[in-house]
Amino acid sequence: MDYKFTSHDEYETLELAQNFESEKFPNMVICLNGELGSGKTLFVKGIANGLGISESITSPTFNIVKEYLDGEMPLYHFDVYRLDGNIDGIGIEEYFKKDGIVIIEWANTIEDYLPQERLDIKFKIVGENKRVLTIVPHGQKYEELCEAVL
Repeated sequence: MDYKFTSHDEYETLELAQNFESEKFPNMVICLNGELGSGKTLFVKGIANGLGISESITSPTFNIVKEYLDGEMPLYHFDVYRLDGNIDGIGIEEYFKKDGIVIIEWANTIEDYLPQERLDIKFKIVGENKRVLTIVPHGQKYEELCEAVL
């Protein structure tokens, strides 16, 4: 089942992310897709805030991955846009088993390498501040997560 969420401003996007964070579990994988400026990194900031991470959250475009280890649970933030689908040498599969939360921006570019069980969120700009998020759970844990949050 797909879910739709309309965010009218940045605060609603942050609140949604914090609600997902409140239902977190080890090895959670969240895949974010959408055009530039649609709110992907803002969503990651909401998760990080909920985890109590004090570092500033920015997109890891040039680093590929940023690790935030000072929160309740580790957060591994990937931006795979520049990889053109080639993940050789970054060891992304290992992060899926590190008992943290893995969030991948531009995940659709590496879809063949993603775990079967995950949460996909697509951001669509529909106004200056308005976004429609299409949320697709893959697997029982993620369906229960959506039921709890949405």
